[in-house]
Amino acid sequence: MTEPYVAKHYAERALDYVASTVHSQGSDLDRVESLVAGKNLRRVLDIGCGGGHVTYRLAPHVGEVVACDVTGPMLEVVAQEATRRGLSNVTTMLAPAEKLPFEHGSFDAVFCRFTTHHWSDALAGLREARRVLAPSGMALFIDVTAPPSGLLDSWLQSMELLRDISHVRDYTVAEWATQLGQAGFVLKTIGSHRLRMDFESWAARTKTPPERVAAIRSLQQDAPDEVTRHFGIEADGSFMIDVSSFQTAPL
Repeated sequence: MTEPYVAKHYAERALDYVASTVHSQGSDLDRVESLVAGKNLRRVLDIGCGGGHVTYRLAPHVGEVVACDVTGPMLEVVAQEATRRGLSNVTTMLAPAEKLPFEHGSFDAVFCRFTTHHWSDALAGLREARRVLAPSGMALFIDVTAPPSGLLDSWLQSMELLRDISHVRDYTVAEWATQLGQAGFVLKTIGSHRLRMDFESWAARTKTPPERVAAIRSLQQDAPDEVTRHFGIEADGSFMIDVSSFQTAPL
């Protein structure tokens, strides 16, 4: 089978994502932990686990966490880090979100953070998440969300794609709500917060080539005032993004 496009680009970035401050901290991770603490859940799934930060928060509170990703080296690093932290209930699985190798209804909860924007078919991935979730289960999806304005949306996607050519799309909140419904979820709550991206570390984390870094900076420097204001673009290129969390349950 051909190596997934995303996996090809993330294999050499595994350690960067384990160490990433943006990915290892945040109020959204606190929320992840609060949703499972004291619930005695048997088995939970972390789809697109990346550096494993959701997995590390879940593991102390559940019977088993399955960390799933398309990037083998990423999973190797997650397994090593889980062992280092003494988390013996973490297992890993190499698979795309759109084709999960698990039985129907086999997880009490499903979590997915900062990965849906890489999926080649977001609706297919959400349907798979619904399929493997128990009828009484819950799911939480967290990702960067695009502004509803066409202008702002275009500028966000342009910066994202230049930075990381495996980027597919940051969906709007409305697009998320529609796709979650189509996938068989009931949307319970939506949370949102803004997150500052330090330009230097943001570009370094994906090992963005110098010519594309220069292209992003050129875009930013010539951006319309509305774009500069919304994203809070700073002199060094650092900027703000919107992050939304969608807590759901099966229909």
